[in-house]
This record gives sequence, C-alpha cells and structure tokens, in this order.
Amino acid sequence: MSTLRFKAIEKVESRPVIDVKLPSGRISDYYGTHVFDVATMREFLSSEAFRKVMAAIHTGEKIDRQVADQIASSMKAWAIDKGATHFTHWFQPLTGSTAEKHDSFFVPTEDGRGIEKFNGEALVQQEPDASSFPSGGLRATFEARGYTAWDPSSPAFIMEIGNGRTLCIPTIFVSYNGEALDYKAPLLKSMQVLEEAAVTVCRYFDRNVEHVSPTLGWEQEYFLVDEALFHARPDLVLTGRTVLGHAPAKGQQLEDHYFGSIHERVYRFMMELECEAYKLGIPLRTRHNEVAPGQYECAPTFEEVNLAVDHNQLLMDLMDRIARRHNMRVLLHEKPFARINGSGKHNNWSLQTDRGKNLLSPGKTPKTNLQFLTFFVTTIRAVAEHGDLLRASIASAGNDHRLGANEAPPAIISVFIGSHLQGVLDEVEKRVSKGSFDEMDKGELKMDIHNRIPDLLLDNTDRNRTSPFAFTGNKFEIRAVGSASNCASPMIVMNTIVARQLRDFHERVEALIEGGDKKDMAILKVLEQYIRESRKVLFEGDNYSAEWAEEAARRGLSNIKSTPGALDAYVRKESIALFEEMGVYSAKEMHARHEIQLENYAKRIQIEARVIGDLALNHILPAAISYQNRLASNVKSLRDSGLEEKLWQAQAELLLDISTRIQEIKKLIDEMVEERKKANKMKDAREKAIAYCEAIKPYFDRIRYHVDKLEQVVDDELWPLPKYRELLFMK
Repeated sequence: MSTLRFKAIEKVESRPVIDVKLPSGRISDYYGTHVFDVATMREFLSSEAFRKVMAAIHTGEKIDRQVADQIASSMKAWAIDKGATHFTHWFQPLTGSTAEKHDSFFVPTEDGRGIEKFNGEALVQQEPDASSFPSGGLRATFEARGYTAWDPSSPAFIMEIGNGRTLCIPTIFVSYNGEALDYKAPLLKSMQVLEEAAVTVCRYFDRNVEHVSPTLGWEQEYFLVDEALFHARPDLVLTGRTVLGHAPAKGQQLEDHYFGSIHERVYRFMMELECEAYKLGIPLRTRHNEVAPGQYECAPTFEEVNLAVDHNQLLMDLMDRIARRHNMRVLLHEKPFARINGSGKHNNWSLQTDRGKNLLSPGKTPKTNLQFLTFFVTTIRAVAEHGDLLRASIASAGNDHRLGANEAPPAIISVFIGSHLQGVLDEVEKRVSKGSFDEMDKGELKMDIHNRIPDLLLDNTDRNRTSPFAFTGNKFEIRAVGSASNCASPMIVMNTIVARQLRDFHERVEALIEGGDKKDMAILKVLEQYIRESRKVLFEGDNYSAEWAEEAARRGLSNIKSTPGALDAYVRKESIALFEEMGVYSAKEMHARHEIQLENYAKRIQIEARVIGDLALNHILPAAISYQNRLASNVKSLRDSGLEEKLWQAQAELLLDISTRIQEIKKLIDEMVEERKKANKMKDAREKAIAYCEAIKPYFDRIRYHVDKLEQVVDDELWPLPKYRELLFMK
C-alpha cells in the first residue's frame, strides 16, 4: 500500500470540505462588479470620453490620444479603488490559451517616493515579445517585435488571484508588419464584414436597421478529478488525457449521472466558479451533470460573439484556478477517458439586429417570414459551399478522438433542420419553380406557408444530437467544436462564409430586380436556387450510421477523419481567395495558421507517444514483471510439490499471458520509437504531422490494448496508476 496510487487514494478519502462564502444572497448584487462596463464608464468618464468610447464600440470610431488619456486615468482610478496594483494587456495568441504581461501602476519619482501612473499610450498599445509565440513563419525568432492593441468593444476587467488584483485590458495581438498573431483580430474583421453584408440584406425588410451582430451561446463540458489522483497519473499531468486505462465495470451505461444530483464537493466548486464568473460579467445560467461519470457542463446566456469568446477563454482559466482551490483538477481535453463520452463545446450561433430582432427567429407576417427564410437559407447555403472550412475550424488532436465516435457528430459536415422546416423549403422550391405565388395589393407576396412558420418553437424541431450543424429553433448549433478549443476559430469561419453568401445573395437579387422582377419575387427566386444547391448537405437521419457515410460519399461530401487532412482546407486556392476577398486573412496569414496547427498537432502526438513509452516501460512493465515473478514462484513451488498439473494450470496460463503481453508491449514501443525518429527528421510541417498521424498514432491503441489487459489481471496492490473507477467515482 506504499505506491503513489494508494497514497493518493488515502489523500482523497481524508479531504476536508472547502467552504464557499458568497458576497451576497443575490447574484445581481455582485454581477459585473469587476468589469469596467457601460454603467461604470458612465460613472467614471467625462461625457465626452464616454461618448467616444460608445462610438468606438458601436461604429469603430477612432479614439484620439487626449480622450485615451482621460479613459486611462478613469480606468486607473476605478481599478485602484478595486485594489488593483498592476495592469496587463490580455490577449489570445495562437497557443490556444490566453497571455498576459503585468506592469505596475507604480512609477518612482525624483523625491524617492512614487505615484500610480497609467496613460492613454499604455492603454491603447503595448509591445510584448512576439518571438516566443507561434507565428507559422510570420516572424523569425530574432524578430521579437509585436504589438497588443486595445479592443474597446470588450470591457476591461479586474482579475483576482489570491490577494492580488490586476486590471486586464482585452487586446488584439499583431506582428510588426500588422499580421494577426491571435484569434481576436481576425474575429473582429469577420464580424465587421458580416455586419456590412447582413445590414445590406436586412434593408430589404427594414430600412431602419443600422447594425447586425453575430451572437454566440457556448456550452462548456468538462471533467473534474481529485488533484492527488491527477498527480499520480503522469499522462493526465502532461497530456490532459489518460493514454492508458481499462474501462471500469460501471461507466455511463446506466445513464444515472446525466442531470443527476450534484455531489456536494462538486457543487461547492460550481458555486465559487459561478461567483467569480458573475463578478467578471460572465452570464452563466446553467450547470448540471453530463452523461459520463465525473463530467459536467455550464453555459451562459447568448452574447455578442467577441465578448462571448473572451468570456469563454476567461472562464476556462477560472475553472482551472478554482478547481485547484478545491483540491481538484478540471480536464478540458476532448477525450480524457477512453470508452466513455468525451467533452465538446457546442457553439450556438445567430444574428441580432440593433432593433432587437433575431434574424433566425421566424416572425408573424409574410415579410418577416421572408426575412427569416433569407438568413436561414443563406446560412445553409454557406455551409454547403464551405463545409470543409468549417471542418478545419474544429480540427485538433484532441477532437479527433470524438468526431465519429458515436458520442459526437462525424467528420462529415451536414445540416439538420427538422421535418417541419424541410417541408417549408420543399414548398418554397416547388412554388417558385412553378411561379405559383400570388401578389398582394401592396406588392408583397402572399405565402400560404407563412401561417406555418410562426408556430415554429424549439420543440417543433426535434434535436438531432448526431448532426454537426443543427437548427434548433432560433439559432444554428455547431455541435462538433472541441471542449478545449477557442470558439473564435469556428466563429471566424461562420461569420466569413455567411458574409460572403449574403454578398452573393444581394448581387443576385439586385440583378433580378434590374431585370424587371419585383423585390420579393427576386428574393424568392434566389432562395429557390440556394435550396436546390444546398440539398446535398441537408440530412435528417442518423449521422452515426454507416449508411450515411456511404450516402454522403455519393453526394460528394467530404469525410476527413484526421486533423492533418482537415487542415488542408485552409490553404486551398478558393479558401485563400475567400478570406482575402472578405479582408479577414491574407494568404500569408492563412499559410501561417495552417503551419502552426500542423506543428501543434505533431507536437501533441509526439508528447503522447513519449508519455505512453515512459508509463509502459517505467510504471506498467515493472508492476507486471513483479507479479509475473510471484506467479512463476507459485507455479514452480506447486509443480515441485508433486501436485497434478491441472491444479496449477490456471496460474501457468496466466503467467504465459502476462509474459506474452510484456514482450508485445516492449516490441511495439521499440517500433514506435523508430517511427518517431523518422518523423522527427522531417522538415515539412505537413509531412511530419501526417507521419505522426498515420505511422505513430496507430501504435497508441495497440500498446494500450495489452496494457489494459494487464490491468485486469495484475494484483491490484501492485498496479501503479489510479484506475478509472478511482478517477471517475472518487469525490
């Protein structure tokens, strides 16, 4: 009982209860107290400065240096009043996490004392070292200059860590030459082009629309394990997932964890997480047990995409720190445990006008129905045209474990809209092709189908959890996003492809109007074309089935199952042309991101390969050999005592099984190491990623198979690693 595993188990069993004290009984009393939000700005800023900030947020108006100084002075006063001593530009480099460099407000003075100082220059721009962040060749190592620039549309906030407080200013991160080195800069560009295209189309229906914003509601899934057990698993520490481990006798098959009562220890973690999130203005609404044991989910209300992405990145950081306070670790990997459900992050995307209209929510009149159909069908057409880009946007080493594994959508991008709306599209296509719409006195088209659309509620469209892209009543749900991903990646693609499709829609409608068609008929004609052109991507059935994979191939849909293959979509000529035309990425930036993600993939698989080799050779095989020696002594003593062979045959067979598996594990690891040596000599990022995917990764399951078989037979007291039953069920 002296192994690290049993010491960890003893520690779990003796854990004290961590008490959580909320600031108030009402969330509204402390919601947003750590945010320099609109209400706070109105209180601390002059009327001129406040107007300038609001103009910058809503119209992109530039803020001059004098006003920036006023804002910085007020922001400093507010932050110091909150106990902040430092400030930082908070940004999202292409590592997938966030980054920050803290500077003190304190500046020494000539009299040997000092003052707190923060001006507009420090607010608007800083120069962190860019050489050590992924750049995909955009920057050489010796070229260190990079810039962070303030994003006024995402409010500054106070990060509280222990007794320290820091003013965090959300920023973009660009190179000396202006290329984006982060997720936020291209996200903001994609939002701008989408707004321009959407407003143009909206004015067919409402000339008073000035702004359209994409909105996002994410659903964050995660696992919790005890910190002692976490540290007793080197694979969890180094890779975020268990690369070895046999499934427990009881997993999720009884379906008793989903929406079940929340364990007290986990509940306390959730309470503190929500409290800290509320202070930072993150509008969490939902918490519950997920399908797998030890798995949970939280979700906020919808927000404008840029803010929603910032809040999700911030929340993932909060989750990690707060879990540690409760002597737990949060696992955000897409597949921490084999043979039970992994974790995703559903992205619910929609469009909202400045007049309070959700453009994907049906209205009650023919005109508003037609507006809904316009944005609904145009979005479907965009996905049909650019499905491979959407697939690339959610590709990662971790997500490869989920896609197509009967727990998440497959790698085939299809769209589910439900039989109700499928019938609506069928009728539109049929009637437009036959020219059977009647015109009303005011020039509006009378659509008999409009009486059916207003009845569309969430439960009129049955959820298809196997679909990667599903309409769920007033939004599209991108279900294939991985739990550790930055939501900006799929949101950049969604915003861009829909913006391009809306431009195309407007061009086609205008051409028909110039040709003599009335506006509504022109709109319907283009929608009918889009419906016909999008048929291949619409699918209502079981996306997990082999029949669908065969049908999708006949339709010409891609089924790219690995990350290296999926990422190729980023550097196709048509993809580069799309992003350049829309002004979201340059060709150079596209190639850089492709290379960064390929390198990231290869490095992650390389780390996992090393961890598997280390665990097998230094932890598993010594335990197996120790038990093997016991069995050998037992068999020898029984045989030497003159007992009949049948009385020690079971031990002998077990000994043979263990010995065979030990030899096979060593052989497979040696082969895997040789393949790694070959891959490591490759200079081309794509070639190396493919080698790690196709020549090295297949060894993982082969090695794991034999290790997991040993786990079933080796003496439990000798097994060195915490088992699944302990990781998943000990709270």
